[in-house]
Parts: sequence; C-alpha cells; structure tokens
Amino acid sequence: MNDQFIRSVSFDWNQIDEKSYLRDITAINGIDRIEFHSAITFFVGENGSGKSTLLEAIAVAYGFNPEGGTRNYSFSTYDSHSELWNAIRLTKGIRKAKSGYFLRAESFYNVATKEEEYADSMHPSKRYHEKSHGESFLAIAQNYLNAGGIYIFDEPEAALSPQRQLTLLLDIYKCAKEGAQFIIATHSPILLGIPDAEIYSFDQGEIHLCEYEETESFQVTEMFVNNRKALLQRLLSDGE
Repeated sequence: MNDQFIRSVSFDWNQIDEKSYLRDITAINGIDRIEFHSAITFFVGENGSGKSTLLEAIAVAYGFNPEGGTRNYSFSTYDSHSELWNAIRLTKGIRKAKSGYFLRAESFYNVATKEEEYADSMHPSKRYHEKSHGESFLAIAQNYLNAGGIYIFDEPEAALSPQRQLTLLLDIYKCAKEGAQFIIATHSPILLGIPDAEIYSFDQGEIHLCEYEETESFQVTEMFVNNRKALLQRLLSDGE
C-alpha cells in the first residue's frame, strides 16, 4: 500500500502555453504521471534538465511558498517560479502531513531573513544568519524534521561539507523510517546513497527510474577518485 503524503503527480499540458519554455525541457515535455512509492525520492540530472523546475512545481502545488520555508511562509522577493505548478495535480495519501519544509539553496538567504521577521516571544528566531552557511543549512533541516512531515529539498548539499552531508543523510534516513516523506533534487553522490530510495533521472531525454550506480553523480565521482592523476593529466593537457 502506498501511504506517502504525495503519492503521484499528474500533468495537464493543456494548461501550459504552446510557447512556454517548459515545452523545451525534454525530460518533462509531454510526461503524464510520476508516482512516489518510497519515503525518499531523488531527482537527478544535468543542470537545466528540469529537476528543480518540477520540484518547485510540486512544492508550490502542495502549498509551500515558492522561495521556501514552511507552509506558513508567505512572501515574494522575486517572482520567478514557472506556471508548471498550475498544470499538475497531486494525488495525496490518506495521511495528512503535520509539518513540512521546502528548502531551496538559491533562496535560503531570503528565507532565513524572513524567519527573523516572523519570530516573536512564543516562536523565537533561530538566528540562522549568525551561523555559517553550512551550519544554518543543516540547522534548518534538523530543526524542522519530524516523523509526520513532508520535506522538499532542492540541492540541500550546496553548503554542506562531505561530513555534514553524511549527518544530513542519517537525519533523513531516520526521519523517513519514522513516517516522513522526502522529495529531493541533488547532485550529491553521498545523499544518493541512502538505502531504499527511489531515484528518478532526468537525463537521456526522459524521466526514468535508475539505480544509484547508474547516476552520473556516482559515475563521475567514482571515475575521478579511482583515476584522479590520469584524468587530470588528460583534462589539463587538453586545455593547453
């Protein structure tokens, strides 16, 4: 039985303008449906492949602020999200999420600033701006994670060291085991290694399920680590 908070995403392309740039994103153009069976789902793919565009649309359709935060956040620094959110329909499970968070690397500063503005005596600010970028990223994830929540993360590894990525991996894994759901766009070969996760690749012109070892993040990292000297010699000599 699929008991995820978001069970699937269906697309109505009649809601997308014929001249929209969304129709030029090969991986998502014309797709009908994506299903989520696992508590942890990853979106992977090259820059510009559409993974963050779809992730953002799912978050907005679920009720999150386009720039990030909890569902209680309502502000706009720059209205840049696409109309894709209005052309998708989320099929939700029987469980209702008690909490959630949309974390975007590119707009984190704005969300941290808004968190201070929203603070009051009952809900004091966590003062994320007073921490390092990586510490504040990890603190947000740890402060908001709980078993009854849904979490949509866009490149959460952006500010994290490899060690901190391992810490986040453990937090995500434990929380998912207790009933939370995660949908994450990432390039991190560390986070992608979480057991039992589904991985949707946006490469090769279509969205498709793949294994960890088939991801470019894993393959390029493995190739570099195992053949660093020869690879660098070839790359640097070609550049001369």
